[in-house]
Formats: sequence, C-alpha cells, structure tokens
Amino acid sequence: MTTTRDAWGVPTVRAGSLDDLAREQGRVTAVDRAWQLEVERWRSEATLAAHVGASEIEWDAFAARARLDDTARRCFEALDPATQRWITAYVDGVRDGLAEGAARSPELRALGFPTGGHGEWRPWTPLGVFGVHHVLFGSIGSKVWRGHLVRSFGPGLGRELAGALGLGPPDGSNAVAVTGSRTASGLPLVAGDPHRLLERPGIYQQVRLVASDDDVDVVGLAFPGVPGVAHFGHTGTVAWAVTNAMAEYQDLYRERLRRDGDRVWALGPDGEEPVEVATVELAVRDAEPVYVETLETARGPVVVPSWEGAGGEPEALSLRAPSRVDAALGFEALPQLLRARTAADVEAALGSWVEPVNSYLIADTTGDVRQLVAGRVPDRAVANRWYPVPAWEQAYAWRGTCPMPAGLRVTDDAPWDGVAVTANDERPDTAAFGSVFARPHRAARIRALVGDRTGLTPDELVAVLLDTATPATGLLDLLARTDGPAAGTPAADLRAEALDWDGRMDATSVGAGAFAAWRSALVRRLLGLPLLAPLHRPAGVPGVLAPWLSPAERVGTSLERLLAVLPGSGVDVGALVREALVDAASDPAPEWGATHRLHTVHSLDGTPWQDAVVRPADGTPLDGDTDCVQATVSLPALTDLCLRGPVARYVWDLSDRAAGRWVVPLGADGAPGPHAEDQTPLWATGSFVPVPPTSEEPPCPTPA
Repeated sequence: MTTTRDAWGVPTVRAGSLDDLAREQGRVTAVDRAWQLEVERWRSEATLAAHVGASEIEWDAFAARARLDDTARRCFEALDPATQRWITAYVDGVRDGLAEGAARSPELRALGFPTGGHGEWRPWTPLGVFGVHHVLFGSIGSKVWRGHLVRSFGPGLGRELAGALGLGPPDGSNAVAVTGSRTASGLPLVAGDPHRLLERPGIYQQVRLVASDDDVDVVGLAFPGVPGVAHFGHTGTVAWAVTNAMAEYQDLYRERLRRDGDRVWALGPDGEEPVEVATVELAVRDAEPVYVETLETARGPVVVPSWEGAGGEPEALSLRAPSRVDAALGFEALPQLLRARTAADVEAALGSWVEPVNSYLIADTTGDVRQLVAGRVPDRAVANRWYPVPAWEQAYAWRGTCPMPAGLRVTDDAPWDGVAVTANDERPDTAAFGSVFARPHRAARIRALVGDRTGLTPDELVAVLLDTATPATGLLDLLARTDGPAAGTPAADLRAEALDWDGRMDATSVGAGAFAAWRSALVRRLLGLPLLAPLHRPAGVPGVLAPWLSPAERVGTSLERLLAVLPGSGVDVGALVREALVDAASDPAPEWGATHRLHTVHSLDGTPWQDAVVRPADGTPLDGDTDCVQATVSLPALTDLCLRGPVARYVWDLSDRAAGRWVVPLGADGAPGPHAEDQTPLWATGSFVPVPPTSEEPPCPTPA
C-alpha cells in the first residue's frame, strides 16, 4: 500500500485488494483530515460537547434523541460480510493515521487532544459520519417550518405562506451531461457542482484510488470518513454526477404522549402503544453533565420533544426515515461503484441506495448516457410530504416503498437533443417524490447556454457552470412598473442603476450591488409588516433547526413567491418597493464583490477555541448569487457574505480522463500547509486543476 500526491496535494492511493485500498484510504484521510474526522465522529456519537463545551449541547441532545449512532450501528450490522470487512478496513486505516494527523491539527492541539482520540473509531463510525451530513439534509427542517406557519397563521394564510416560503436553505447543485454527438471528442462529457455549506475543511476530498488486484482506478470526490467515492467519480470507462433529487423521504409525526410513572405511551392508529424510553448522560467539557430523555415511538425517535398542537395541546414530533426503519443507508453500493465499468454497472450498483435520494447523470465510453433517481421513498399520503402529520390516524401510515423508475436513456433525439440537466428541479422522474423543488431557472439556463452547440470541450461545458445571470427578472419588472421616487434623489439614482444593470451578478458590478441593496431593504420592509408578525413567534424547537426557521432567510430566498401572495391580503407592494429604495439609497451602492465575499464555516465557530482556526481565504470577492447557475448563496437582509456555494466543480471527459478537471474551495489538505488553501484563487475565478491521469505520468502542475 502506497500513497503519492500530485502538484496540488491530491493523494493517489494504491493497494492490491479493495480491502487494502480502503485501509490506506482511511490512513491517508486521517493524516490529512484528522480534525474533520474526529469532529464528525463526535457529532455522530453525541459527544461533541464533551470535547468542545456547552455551546454544542444542542447538537448532542438532537443526535442522542435521533439515535444517530444506534442507527449507524444497525445499518452496519445489516450489511453483507464483504462490505462490513471493507468498511472495517477503512476504520483500521483511520486508527493507523490519527496520531500523525492529530499532530498536524491546530484544532485538536488547541483542545488538548494530541492523539485525536486514537483508536476510538468503531466499524460503524463511517455510517454515522454519513448520517451526520444527511440527517438534516432531508425535509425535517422544512416540515417543522411549514407546520409552524400553519400553526401561527391558521390553515388559510398559513398554507399559502407554506407554499410561498416552504423551501429550506437554498439548493444550488447542478449537473449536465452531453452525448458524444455534442462534443469535440465524440464521447460524452459530464460536469457538475454540488452546493452545501462552505465548511473548513471542505466537505469533499479529492482522491484517486487504485487497486491492482481488482483492476480499479477511480478518481472522485470522497466524504472524509467514508470509504470509496460516493457521489462523483470517474472509473476510466464510466463517470457519474449527483444532485439532490428533492425527494420527501423523511416524515415527522405529531405524537400525543401520556406518562404513567416511568412508562410513556403514544397514541397510535389502534390506540395507545408503549414508547421506548431511556435517559442519556451527555458529558460537557468544563461543566456538569446534561441528562436527556430519549423516546422512540412505533414511528421513530422523538426529535422535537415539545410541539404545540392544535388548540395548544402538548405534542412531540417523531422522525420516521428509511435508514432507521429498514436499517439501511445503501453502503453496499460504494465498493460496487469502484468496480463499475459501464453506465449499466452504475445503475445496478445504485439499486441498493437508500438515502439521501439523489439524481444521477451517468456516461460511459460506449457513449451510453443515463439519467436516474436512486434512493428509497416511502409510499404514504401526500400530506406527509408537507407537514407533521397525526400519528394516531391510519391515513398517514407508511404503505411500503415507492418503486423507483428505471434509468432514462439520454439520446440525440427530442426531447433530450443530446443534453441532460439536473438542478434540484422538478422533472418527470422526480415529481412524484417531492413537494417543493428548486426554481426551474438554473436547469433552463444551463440548457439555453448549451443550446444546439456541438464540438463542446471540457472548458466550454464547465464555463456553463460559471454563469452569473440572475433569474430575478420578476423583481426587476416589479421595480420598473412601480412609480419611482422623485428625480434627482438618491433613491431615484439607485433605481436607475438597478434598471440599467445587465442582470449579471458579477463581483465588479455596481448594478448588481444596487439591486442587492434594494432587495435586502425590501426584505426588511416585509419582515416588519404587521401581517407577518407571527413569523417571528418562537417555534419552540431544538436550536439545530434554526437555519430552517429564520424568517429573514425564508423571506429573502422566497421573495418573488411571497410578493405574489401578499396583495391578496391587502398589502401595498408598490409602497414597499418605494420605501425600500429610500432605505437602500442611504449609502452609495458598492460593487457586488465588496460585500459578496467568501465566508467559511468551522466547527469551532462561537467557541473559546475559534482563534485556533486560520482563514486566509475568507473575504475573497465572489461572482454569482443564490439563484444563478453559479449559486454562491447570499441571504438578503442578513448578510451578503457567501456561506453556502459550490463545494466542488468538476468535468469528467469520457474520451480521456486526464483531459477532465476539478477544483474545491480551499484545497486538498485539511491541515495548514501548502495545499490547505491553494485552490481557492482558482475556485473563485472559475479555474481548475487537472484530474490525475490514468497513466503513471505526473500531471501538469499548471492550472487549467
């Protein structure tokens, strides 16, 4: 087993067998990402506060109530022996590398853990790490928010607002595949850019994995802590891209609980049912332990212990998800993906995938291009997709699993015309599984930019992902048809700047800055409306759900939909537009990049150890905005800083893997050093680094 690195620090991991490869991948990951591995393990085990302090007790309480570690253990125990052995080999490698990695980690040194908890990883920890990343990736937060709206506004306006403000934190992931008839090489291209929180270190790890005994040679983006390449990979003969399918596969059930001494009963469809009850002691660094009661009903773990039901009746909310119900995440697919040689192989491997539910674009060297949805979605009432539903009514019980459609073959004929796009949008293959999808702008814009072009190269396809055209034409139309302020006033000048703007959210654009300033002022005006005062009512739910319950974030990311609803309730939108212009014009509008800058999130933020984090890349001006194809998210009225955006960009070339390219926001290394931040300037300006070649020749060190 050996590991070498290219000019950007990207590791090439070599071994004979897949098990040995997993062990070496685990070791290298621990050397490069010790802090990241340990903090995600602590999160999965509900021990984060024990290491970091009282600021993290909210997360630990949620993780304990949701039974994340127990679910990971159950899922591991249900795997076949070969997959268990492969994952265990990865864990053994992590144990081997943690001491070396901890010595490189300023965070672990600051916390006083020089060994990084060496040896504490368990065989199911990788499944727990994956669960941490995805337990709130589904619809828990959005369903709590929609339920809060109906509870606060009543079923009439509440349901209208739930439709207008029903999205969670913005999704911005894109993927595009073109058939060989559209490319210069005559073979397909696949490109994409997953969007998540811009964490430090980055959530994805660039890696090349080579197992000579199994004829495996894969490049891809791995989750640190999880073996193999789950979401984005190129095996040499087949490549795939992933976006969130926006499926509703998690349900929240309203539980009516009754206590009888030490016993707890829940009202189910057939009467009262016993509830599994336990008390968990959560250690807290430099403080007394906290004791948390965990409850599990026949639906699932209670994750919101206090919820105000109809008429103020006390209730709780339980979480029902396929991963716990079926004791499965789909990890059987991961070693199969490494061995895949064709699009059909990838589709077959993903047949066992469970959650999250993803959209895939797949292409191989025979020219086969496919689009498919993979994952497990329960069959139940439509209302389950939208709101917390009564546990005591049989109508909302699960009835089994929805069948997944077979993969769609992307052809050169209509309606494909050689192009497939997924962008969290509603499509025929996803519509049956979701309730709220991303606006169609990004998918439509990508298709328009590809158009009927042929002879496409990797550079041209990836340039599509850098498009900064705003979809906010509805807001601009509203601004244009609303009577403006008196000529010669700062507000009139701001309005003229925004209306003369070319509609591109470029960092150097003053027009984009003027538009963004007015947009934020408009959000603030809306938040102050007496009609919307109930938005600010405390929801009474765990703090980990706060990102889904921020009125400012919800209004700012759903502005056009909300403005369409409000006139029906007597709101004078034109007056709000004019007042917001006056508000925004109090200061001259800067270039968009003066305020729209990179801001990474770190696990030690808000703790006594946050000064241990070095952030040289933060403050970098960024093109793009929330709904652009280049979705560098801002939160109007809260901040123009970008905390969520493309956590990687890549293009896979099926004619020559080495002709592809990729980039991540920071670098390949998760510890301070030459490769911790070296890709940020390229990522910010739309440049890339080379994908490691299939041959043994070293890659060119010059940025693409």
